[in-house]
Amino acid sequence: MSSTHSRKFIRELRAGAKLKGTIRVPGDKSISHRALLLGAIAEGLTTIEGLLPAEDPISTAKCLSAMGVKISPIAKGQEIQIQGVGLNGLEEPEEILDCGNSGTTMRLLLGLLVGRKDKHFVLTGDQSLRKRPMQRVGHPLKLMGAEVRGRSNGNFAPLAVFGQQLHGAIVGTPVASAQVKSALLLAALTAEGSTTVIEPAHSRDHSERMLKAFGANLDIGGEMGRHIRIKPGAVLTGQKVVVPGDISSAAFWLIAGSIIPGSSILIENVGLNPTRTGVLEVLKMMEAPIKILNCRDVAGEPVGDIQVTYSGNLKPYTLNAEIMPRLVDEVPILAVAACCCNGVSRITGASELRVKETDRLAVMTRQLNAMGAKIEEHPDGLTIQGDIPLKGTELDSETDHRVAMSLAIASLRADGDSTLARSDAAAVSYPDFWNELERLQS
Repeated sequence: MSSTHSRKFIRELRAGAKLKGTIRVPGDKSISHRALLLGAIAEGLTTIEGLLPAEDPISTAKCLSAMGVKISPIAKGQEIQIQGVGLNGLEEPEEILDCGNSGTTMRLLLGLLVGRKDKHFVLTGDQSLRKRPMQRVGHPLKLMGAEVRGRSNGNFAPLAVFGQQLHGAIVGTPVASAQVKSALLLAALTAEGSTTVIEPAHSRDHSERMLKAFGANLDIGGEMGRHIRIKPGAVLTGQKVVVPGDISSAAFWLIAGSIIPGSSILIENVGLNPTRTGVLEVLKMMEAPIKILNCRDVAGEPVGDIQVTYSGNLKPYTLNAEIMPRLVDEVPILAVAACCCNGVSRITGASELRVKETDRLAVMTRQLNAMGAKIEEHPDGLTIQGDIPLKGTELDSETDHRVAMSLAIASLRADGDSTLARSDAAAVSYPDFWNELERLQS
């Protein structure tokens, strides 16, 4: 472990503790971003209950505030109020828009800003974000007449946006990415003529649901709902948004409850949008003891409570490109789960993980192998031998929030205690993770 790590961010993790209790995970990060963005360009007041008060949504809010949107302070347990400026009311900012570590902020803002005719914007982020590819959004936006410039032919931030009058288009996206799709739909709101986005597979649909709720003229068709058409001209109206618990955050407790002996956890108020519930499908493949209770609809999103208990006989799983859009963020914690299954698990179609906050395939292989796991890394996935005892050791999140939390759960199954460097990374999506872990252990 590098001596350059600040001691306060090296966390001691004790092995062997079982987890018991009831928990509520933070608000869904994807929905939180979209509620802020649509509230900003709607007319009238938008209120958001349950917004995730973490670094990524705060980056989105700060960027919108810099463009003249009035947003109340973001704090845990507080309802957020946004005074919308309308579709054409965003001001040209006096400063560079800092997206922090949030790829969602940068990619969705690109879609929102490219159609602001004759206005100029510059977007940047932290060291990690400046290494993440943006052409996957910039290129399809150019098919609508957008002008985005940046390093490496517009692939890396800082990015300069020169607002243009966009035209509608039929755009096929090369990957099933909710961020790419959402950027195109946001751009289409101010284009001349309708736009149709066609995905190779159905990605998470929070943007479509919320755009409809705010009043956008949007239709979904084609096989498996992969054709999304939006017609400009509709007035977006401020709404009351209730953000459900983030299933990507719940995934850490779902896996923990199933692999840590003696554990039993009830996770309340979890979003169960079918475009996001791949982790539940994998838990069923593993024959993990889970129950979904109290299913209901909250503000257009399906929600429920999930009960999970330990099983000493988890089956291995196989994942491919078809399921990946429904669980791409959960692959790090599913890699931990595979270490505890009674056979070989295989993950393919996951090359997208190489361009997240870190190269998650490489990082999880490196860190879990340091614990004694047997993982083979492939260009688009992993092969993981289960039922090999993990040992406590020095671990490092390598600045990735999902890696940090996944390694924390892995450490509970280890023989011997561990330490985790750069544990503060968890705050990107789950500021209370460490407090909740301690509470469930007590």
